[in-house]
Amino acid sequence: MTHKAGFVNIVGNPNVGKSTLMNALVGERLSIITSKAQTTRHRILGIVNGEDFQMVLSDTPGIIKPAYKLQESMMEFVKNAFEDADCILYMVELGEKELKNEAFEKRLTFAEVPVFVLINKIDKGTPEQLEEAVAHWKNRLPNAEVFAISALENFGIPQLMNRVIETLPESPAFYPKDALTDKPERFFVNESIREKILLHYKKEIPYSVEIETEEFLEDEDIIRIRAVIMVERDTQKGIIIGHKGSAIKRVGMEARKDLEKFFGKQVHIELFVKVNKNWRSDDRQLRRFGYQNKN
Repeated sequence: MTHKAGFVNIVGNPNVGKSTLMNALVGERLSIITSKAQTTRHRILGIVNGEDFQMVLSDTPGIIKPAYKLQESMMEFVKNAFEDADCILYMVELGEKELKNEAFEKRLTFAEVPVFVLINKIDKGTPEQLEEAVAHWKNRLPNAEVFAISALENFGIPQLMNRVIETLPESPAFYPKDALTDKPERFFVNESIREKILLHYKKEIPYSVEIETEEFLEDEDIIRIRAVIMVERDTQKGIIIGHKGSAIKRVGMEARKDLEKFFGKQVHIELFVKVNKNWRSDDRQLRRFGYQNKN
């Protein structure tokens, strides 16, 4: 029996449903999902294993014009996703007609690997709109295969998955067959806390925050976590904590519930807030948080 394996990279504009798609394909909630742009900051690998295949999925940040160093690093993740892919899934929303980045459009047009254009959220439109969208993208990217899907409703996902596996090169598995992701446990703790901040805080607060899990102690029936929420300014610290600590308490409680589901055991979580001035524009801090290579 031949075995196929390859890297399948998901790219697209912010908020088109890339994380929802990856979670649907992997079957686990690896990427945080909110309705705010720039939710995903890193490349997150999700691994789908079958008897005769291994699909290594990569969810990337939405394509934006960088405004500060953190965003420049995020766009480096996207650029790298084009370079090491065996297959590219370019995701658009129904009704979306433009690729916001000319350089990325060129890469898709002249890609030497299979490219799939995924028209997502088709449950939100009419059959006529879908027909028009399919015709538009077939004309815009003639070398790509166009798929209509709803990642949230799981519509078209099994068919897409089968077709992607067909295109993968023959290769042994890159990761152990029981692996789900390449990220450590602390990464998912950080992301879960950050998701709650994205959901409950407004304006610039969620984009000024970084999470660092300082302690992750796992016993047989409980995980004890101590995590720090970094902000850029003193005023943000007060907002994160909230009146008598009510806001941070809610973040901790909701993150704990999600993490108990994710790890399958009881979780105790302690949250602290620290000011780390201008970390988003500091190369040393960005390296520390994994946004830049350490070399």
